[in-house]
Amino acid sequence: MPPRAEPRSRILGTGHFLPPVVRTNLDLERMVETSDSWIRERTGIRERRIAPPGMVTSDMATEAARRALESASLRPSDVDMIIVGTITPDMPMPATATFVQQKLGATPTCPSFDLSAACAGFIYGLSIGDKFIASGAAKNVLVIGVEMLSRVVNWDDRTTCVLFGDGAGAVVMGPANGDGRGVLNTQIFSDGSLARSLMIPGGGTEMPQGPDVIAQKMNTIQMKGQDIFKAAVKNLHSASQRVVDAAGYKNEDVDWVVPHQANLRIIDQVTQRAKYPQEKVLTNIDRVGNTSSASIPILLDESIRAGKIKDSDIVLCCALGAGVSWGAALLKM
Repeated sequence: MPPRAEPRSRILGTGHFLPPVVRTNLDLERMVETSDSWIRERTGIRERRIAPPGMVTSDMATEAARRALESASLRPSDVDMIIVGTITPDMPMPATATFVQQKLGATPTCPSFDLSAACAGFIYGLSIGDKFIASGAAKNVLVIGVEMLSRVVNWDDRTTCVLFGDGAGAVVMGPANGDGRGVLNTQIFSDGSLARSLMIPGGGTEMPQGPDVIAQKMNTIQMKGQDIFKAAVKNLHSASQRVVDAAGYKNEDVDWVVPHQANLRIIDQVTQRAKYPQEKVLTNIDRVGNTSSASIPILLDESIRAGKIKDSDIVLCCALGAGVSWGAALLKM
């Protein structure tokens, strides 16, 4: 086993935002051929949040960022970099992060960019932020996961529309202060052979937006559920183990597991394989559904504010999404 990692960056503050509109399983029963019991049994979800008309992705991201900065006792002018993980940007160009920069009132020269790793977007952003801080190129990095999936879901497809919700989560990262707390290790991966197992095929250069794309609903999420389920169980388990081992820890050292909230059965299988007790596994999927890249930072902030996750707790985060892309991070809070 390698020596225990000495963190180079740490999380200074967290925040999240959920839109006010709730859509329950009973609401979906009126829209598609499904039932509350069918959805709960297969996913563990009973409701999800839906953004109201007039709200855009950067609005949610900015509110989560404000709350994270407030919890870190920092101002927008203290931010050196903004990273936004999202597959539902305000528009194809420019980056949603630039709108967040403007709305937040961050320094005009602060580099701000999006990354597209779907549900793994926050883990990717955390890994990038850690590297920039470690190199000395940035001091305070704002990492946001945000999705407005209600705008890209086919509400006639019961296999996908029951899963997804809207929301945003954010963390502010800064240099580690030598007390052992911080980002202990991150691991990120992709397997392009499964790229078409979870996708929005229309709207890009392969299938430009047009009447036919819209009529066939090719501009909405399409998923091969069994492919994603198998990939998630296999890869989330392996990435989680790798990140714990690489940091010089053992599974029994982990205080909390904060997994991507995709499907309760996936969460159960991954954590059971690693022999994590159920009481260590945090979830909110029943209330918010799958919020993709926002999933982990929302749950992380909720758990910190509820007093579950405390200073010096060891927290394992893991996620897999379209690409397929996946990763894990081990944190000492």
